Amino acid sequence: MRAIADRIILLAGWRRALVATLAGAVGALSMPPLGIWPALAISLTAAVWLLDGSAAGNSAGRAATLRRAAIVGWFWGFGYFVAGLWWIGAAFLVEADVFAWLLPAGVLGLPAVLALFPAFGFALARLLWSRGPGRLFALAVGLTVSEWLRGHLFTGFPWNTLGLALGQNEWLMQSASVLGLWGLTLVAVLALATPATLGTEDTRAGRAAAPVLATALLAVMALLGAQRLATGEVPAVAGVKLRVMQPNLPQDAKFRPANGSKILRDYLALSDRATSPDRTGLGDITHLIWPESAFPFLLHREPNALAQIAAMLPRGGILVTGAARQGEGLPGEVGGRFYNSIQAIGSDGAVVATYDKVHLVPFGEYVPHMLDAALRSIGIREFVKMPGGFTPGERRAALRVAGLPPAAATVCYEAIFPDEVVPDGPRPGLILNVTNDGWFGQTAGPYQHFAQARLRSVETGLPLVRAANTGISAVVDPYGRIWSSLPLGQEGILDSALPAAIAPTLQAQFGKLIAIVLCTFCAAVAIGARGRLRR
Repeated sequence: MRAIADRIILLAGWRRALVATLAGAVGALSMPPLGIWPALAISLTAAVWLLDGSAAGNSAGRAATLRRAAIVGWFWGFGYFVAGLWWIGAAFLVEADVFAWLLPAGVLGLPAVLALFPAFGFALARLLWSRGPGRLFALAVGLTVSEWLRGHLFTGFPWNTLGLALGQNEWLMQSASVLGLWGLTLVAVLALATPATLGTEDTRAGRAAAPVLATALLAVMALLGAQRLATGEVPAVAGVKLRVMQPNLPQDAKFRPANGSKILRDYLALSDRATSPDRTGLGDITHLIWPESAFPFLLHREPNALAQIAAMLPRGGILVTGAARQGEGLPGEVGGRFYNSIQAIGSDGAVVATYDKVHLVPFGEYVPHMLDAALRSIGIREFVKMPGGFTPGERRAALRVAGLPPAAATVCYEAIFPDEVVPDGPRPGLILNVTNDGWFGQTAGPYQHFAQARLRSVETGLPLVRAANTGISAVVDPYGRIWSSLPLGQEGILDSALPAAIAPTLQAQFGKLIAIVLCTFCAAVAIGARGRLRR
């Protein structure tokens, strides 16, 4: 290990950039669907050694050192995001004649921008750097802060946050009920970077201490998680019988208004399918769930479609579905604004509840206002075919549907934002997520999306009901255990009871305060280690 560490520390120029890029790419193996979390240990160990080697000579000063660290961090982040987000390119091929030329912007341009965050994180870590194990705390602080910033600045994009490496295993993910995503990120970086000491410390005890302590920490987290699962009995909500419909409809030319009638007929037939000899379609189902943007038309403007849905539903049954919605126009506006919504349809065909998506996808659902005119002038528009794109909903509020607990409604990637899922006000009884991952085909993207939504259940203590066009649809209990699911790329329906919510978790009560306390502690340790080095 000493020889490997020395070679990485002494790298310069393009060799340093290449190793940093490869190290970041290896880290992406810790994300779904592979979920090889030890891969992140290899990635972070290399990051520590690269930061060790970023020190400039005394004549160059601290600014040069921080600049070197930031450059290393950018290449590390670029490798991580290219390897982890390559599947975004599939969305540019849905309408290849319009968007294919922009594919490099998605596959390489987005990672290049996102890499600015770990560049900042590496520079911040280097600012607190020291020799010995103290520098591991500096890296944990730097990358946790930069990941938090990535999840919040410029509308935020906390996709594949480093803490998700520990948020896929059922035992380890239980720590999210206390730590949340940001605390889990800090622990993941701190623990998985410890092998770096094997190649840089002088004594056998010094080399082994940090990895042994990290292994013990992860083992304790796993054992506590196993105990939490063993004692976590979750009853079903009385009187609720769910059916989730996954149509597996390709996001291609077939999804057009001209095919609307056929699409609806297929949905109705699939939804009423008997799942076993003793199950007769929708007869005993109380709530039917369809995915995001289920129709190539405005459902609330189609009386015939609403009538067909009403005829299908049992008396008192309710359909909860994703659907585009057009609101009333503002004074002076021609037509109304469009919303990406969730609508509840009663057995009489009336729309009885609506939630409008608040956190829209930039460039996917709208073009940022300051760039709108310039981009449209060169033929760039949002992916969705709505005049002017979607408009965000006014506020996040619980969706109230008869027979269900109040739902924390989320459309598509709203479920990846840990600080936004639960609305203000009385605590909801479940997380409802409708999504259309058909844009990304049979790639890693839908697996990553589901893993992040599932982690929200553990953080909040709320069950998750998820309907996805092409998968992964599932019902998940508040401990992250999957009660029922449909795999990616399969048409089908799943019937399930609704798991009950459990008492609010510590994370639900204190939120990011826990991560702030932990980050402050780690910063103090790093500063203390740096101070001892100077003496």
